[in-house]
Amino acid sequence: MNFSTNSLYIVSTPIGNLDDITLRAIDVLKNSDFILCEDTRHSLKLLNHLKIKKKLISYHKFNEKKNISSVLSHINRGKILSLISDAGTPLLSDPGKVLLNACVENKIKIIPIPGVSSITSALSASGFDDKFIFYGFLPKTINELDKVFSALSKQTYTQIFFIPAIKINFYLKKIKDYYAGRKLLIAKEMTKIHEAFFREDIDKLNVLNYKLKGELTLVISESSFKKININEKNVIFLAKKYLKKYSLKDTVDLIFAKEKLNKKAIYKLCLSLKNEKIF
Repeated sequence: MNFSTNSLYIVSTPIGNLDDITLRAIDVLKNSDFILCEDTRHSLKLLNHLKIKKKLISYHKFNEKKNISSVLSHINRGKILSLISDAGTPLLSDPGKVLLNACVENKIKIIPIPGVSSITSALSASGFDDKFIFYGFLPKTINELDKVFSALSKQTYTQIFFIPAIKINFYLKKIKDYYAGRKLLIAKEMTKIHEAFFREDIDKLNVLNYKLKGELTLVISESSFKKININEKNVIFLAKKYLKKYSLKDTVDLIFAKEKLNKKAIYKLCLSLKNEKIF
């Protein structure tokens, strides 16, 4: 393999099973003068497994701006530099964008070395439509999460998110509020000994009473429902009929069970009718 100077290699590494490294990635790492990594102790485990001894440079979100000039200096002196993350494909919800853009501005060639990604691994095991939106790590506050889900839940595509396992029930509650009628895949510890996939209809989601560790990949299926038209006669007819006898929540549930339309849209329509007392 010929190695390019005045270049930055973006090298994908395993997300769990160390044997998932590609032959090309091994070759690049073996021939790198420096390897940029998030956590040198974590990356050292992989390099030891591969019997590779190279100079590791700590490169993470807290020091990436500070290290830009020295990294560019190494590249301009003809050194071969590789960027890896703790797991998977760099720059996908991981540091590196600042460096990559600096390389682009300085006419430094970017060479991606493809490999494992938890995004595509989870999607491939989901059975959902392969037209997807990847968001990354979800916000930690309710207000920000509401903004994100309010916008994304209107999209019909499969959607992929990262979350810390410790907050799984916080996110499941909101997912149930916004993604009625869809399916969910929760992928944990992919490629490791305790790899597991949890599948459920979002409408049937309950609080998980057992503890999960690490980071989880959530995949929400594409929407199979028709778009609701606020003037749709049948829905309005049913809403007027049920609101005379039932609560707003029960009315929404009854219409959803009968019509299989977007539950959030049904709720908005019924709420509008209730507030205007048009029934």
